[in-house]
Amino acid sequence: MLSCSSYILIALAALSVTCHALSKCPEVPGPPGIHGRNSLKGLPDSLATKHHNALANLKHRLLRLEAVLALNGKITKAGEEMFASNGQRTHFASALQSCEKAGGTLAAPKNEKENKAIMDIVKQYNQYAYLSIRMGDISGQFKYLNGMALHYINWHKHEPNGKGKEKCVEMYTDGTWNDKKCNMDRLTVCRF
Repeated sequence: MLSCSSYILIALAALSVTCHALSKCPEVPGPPGIHGRNSLKGLPDSLATKHHNALANLKHRLLRLEAVLALNGKITKAGEEMFASNGQRTHFASALQSCEKAGGTLAAPKNEKENKAIMDIVKQYNQYAYLSIRMGDISGQFKYLNGMALHYINWHKHEPNGKGKEKCVEMYTDGTWNDKKCNMDRLTVCRF
């Protein structure tokens, strides 16, 4: 059974995706009565106004939810990226599945700012967390799960040192990384 925080995070992710999609759609109306490239072509101003107000309300609710979750330490932001945890410890495959089920993916920092945002969650729970990074086909070579090469790394001193036996990556509470076996229970931290 999902916790109240999990339901809020799922709702936040859904609202975020919806709002993001609508704000990039060229069919979203601008201010009422102004027709141009941001207007709903062929619709009366009353419908355009109603659509515009619904979008403004959705954005307002999204910002309020983000503020509440940030205040409670449930999410951290780095630029446009949001990171959150359900507080659960599990093995790598289950952590990845939990994030995907919530509409996100397992967190993996692409820069120092994102690394710090994930580290803040790891420190809050005082537990190591899996990252969305795994060993590639070549022993000792790690990649993001989508196959992209790592452009940012923050390995702990003398890591990675698993010699091909530790195929997953965890983040320590100090924000540094360690290669680890994928069957250990670690904190789930997702990227939205």
